[in-house]
Amino acid sequence: QVQLVESGGGLVQAGGSLTLSCTASGRTFSSHTWAWFRQAPGKEREFVAATRWSSGSTYYADSVKGRLTITRNNAKNTVILQMNNLKPEDTAVYYCAARFGRPINYTDRNEYTDWGQGTQVTVSS
Repeated sequence: QVQLVESGGGLVQAGGSLTLSCTASGRTFSSHTWAWFRQAPGKEREFVAATRWSSGSTYYADSVKGRLTITRNNAKNTVILQMNNLKPEDTAVYYCAARFGRPINYTDRNEYTDWGQGTQVTVSS
């Protein structure tokens, strides 16, 4: 079973930056897809970004393109979400997710089988 642990959340002013990390353990990940989702109070959990472990291909929600970047460190089994130019609407709990293979729809949370516990990101105006 895959275990995912997120870190790096916190409080930042609008325009600032944060870096989230997701460290994985439990198996090899060469064929996995990794993603970040977020959930704001009273809202559905929504897709933020995804990457394929083997190829490094990346996918982003339109709302974060140009501001958030997903990368992976194969040697450390870690996926990073670099968040720049943060806005108050980015405030949410951010979750790391993973699945074996390539999903049909990267943005569908039901495609992912393993989840972290979440880390809070708060952006003040």
